Amino acid sequence: MAKRTTKKTTKPVRPQLGDGVEILNAGSVLEDPITRTLETNYMPYAMSVIVSRALPEIDGFKPAHRKLLYTMYGMGLLKGARTKSANIVGSTMHLNPHGDAAIYDTMVRMGRGNESLLVPFVDSKGNFGKAYSRDMSCAAARYTEAKLESVCEELFRDIDKETVDFVPNYDGTTTEPTLLPVTFPTILANNTLGIAVGMACNICSFNLAELCNTTVALMKNAKHDISTTMPAPDFVGGGQILYDEAQMRDIFENGRGSVKVRARYAAVPGENMIEITQIPPTTTVEAIMDKIAELVKAGKIREISDMRDETDLNGLKLTLDLKRGVDADKLMAKLFKATPLEDSFSCNFNILVSGQPRVMGVREILQEWTAFRMECVRRRTYYDLHGKEKRLHLLKGLAAILMDIDKAIHIIRTTEEETEVVPNLMIGFGIDEVQADYVAEIKLRHLNREYILKRTGEIEQLEADIADLNDILAKPARIRKIIMKELADVAKKYGQPRRSEILYDLILCCISGGMSRLYRKLYDEGLTNPGFGGEVLRVDGCCCILFTGESDVPDTVKQLLLEEIRRIRAEGVDREIFTLCKNEKYGQLIENLENVEDSASQMADFALSGQTVAQQIATLAALTAEDADAALQKILSEERMAVMYIQPDGTAGEEPDDEEEMEE
Repeated sequence: MAKRTTKKTTKPVRPQLGDGVEILNAGSVLEDPITRTLETNYMPYAMSVIVSRALPEIDGFKPAHRKLLYTMYGMGLLKGARTKSANIVGSTMHLNPHGDAAIYDTMVRMGRGNESLLVPFVDSKGNFGKAYSRDMSCAAARYTEAKLESVCEELFRDIDKETVDFVPNYDGTTTEPTLLPVTFPTILANNTLGIAVGMACNICSFNLAELCNTTVALMKNAKHDISTTMPAPDFVGGGQILYDEAQMRDIFENGRGSVKVRARYAAVPGENMIEITQIPPTTTVEAIMDKIAELVKAGKIREISDMRDETDLNGLKLTLDLKRGVDADKLMAKLFKATPLEDSFSCNFNILVSGQPRVMGVREILQEWTAFRMECVRRRTYYDLHGKEKRLHLLKGLAAILMDIDKAIHIIRTTEEETEVVPNLMIGFGIDEVQADYVAEIKLRHLNREYILKRTGEIEQLEADIADLNDILAKPARIRKIIMKELADVAKKYGQPRRSEILYDLILCCISGGMSRLYRKLYDEGLTNPGFGGEVLRVDGCCCILFTGESDVPDTVKQLLLEEIRRIRAEGVDREIFTLCKNEKYGQLIENLENVEDSASQMADFALSGQTVAQQIATLAALTAEDADAALQKILSEERMAVMYIQPDGTAGEEPDDEEEMEE
């Protein structure tokens, strides 16, 4: 019988650590105070999240945003054509190795098509989803295309002139900027939400033109009243801002406060229907519909027969079908109280400055940004100065051989060794090594008097440029002037009308128009001529509200006007008169379109404000009496009133006060 053999199994050999290698505290239990454990294990993680992930820096970007934009800039997508989003995501992995999904989500939010940012930085093509819709998600990266928006020129201007520091990327294969040399305060131009460890930030957006103008005003006067040039935030989705002066001043000064935003709607005449076209930035269409459905099921809202989400890639629209006889304004008042159609944007302006998180108000943020931008301009000036000084130094060496080119050629030809050419030129013409090396590298075809005279002719201009650059470095006022010029150019080139603008004309119609209580009193009692009324004059982002008319008793008219303004500011505009004025304005807009001359004039007026006739009509349709009440809290203030009496002979009186003046 054959002997049974058993297969022997060998145990895996435990890897050896090698001689002199040991694991510290192996097999032992360490007892440390909880405070030490938190300091050594938890605090580094917390600080990493705060400094390197969650909070934006003074240039307005988190690291993920900055890495993406810089990658796109390096790919030539500022001037070139769009490329597939997947290509951008893959290239960004060299700087941001946190997964392609996170990178693409970042790019989607920065895209114009998503409508998340007031000033988008990515020119998107394809389905990028919508920020105001929970269910409208973006398409996959392989289906969409993108490039940088033209405004990104202001993000990377002179980045190659050592305006900011560069550091190695995570694997040391390339470098990336620590900040971007932005020419306008991007930190306040867009909404930013960041959740760190133990702290967070929530920054609202402000109108770009107003932001630039405010920064310029603060650079001229540190005590400038911000509310006169930038009255309130401006959100990409529009909406009605319910102005609260105390809250707004707290935001301006301390960086904390709350802004109430209300949806815009329009009651469709004859259709028994409400169309909601703008909602607060803190909610979505789906969240609003869920809440309305909940109220309907609970029997708290009985006026709605149906609702439809008609939102698409062209824009937001939520339609409510009403039961017969329902007052649309009263229903919306109920919905504002019970649904996210009215919501608050809680501000927490917590940003990183020199690596330290700080909660600052708008004033302090703009001052910090100004200091940052001044350093960028100073570093750019140093770079240009050194470049011109180097060029001047070389040209002076070239000028040294101008009068004796033959001598230079003779020195080079008679030198036996190549290494001796430069030293011999140095000795022969009394120039240094850098100049001699430059002369020695000149092509043979350029060794003529015309070429040398042309080059040396630059010396005078270079000397003037160097003197000017040194003057800039010596005078901070000139640096500030450069920054103010850049801000003015940005405002002019990229500024847009306020998305949350309120039409003052309607308010004046309610106060002094032909249907107002004040006008009827003045006209019936013969206190003024029929031409009495108000108008709005807008110039360079500011406006002046004028009340004018002829009267034999101007003091009486003035007193009645002031009393009516105080009353309407306290009680709000009359709802019936507001509706009549709104319908009248709407009719005028439509009527003007029927006449070629009036239509052309109307289009030209609206074009100056950056709007089309269709946009103006839509804005008017969405305006509510609540808008007027909110606007009255910041306009027609007696503290900023001026009065002028024009005598029959055409001279101006000395007394103050009959002209209401107000910055928008």
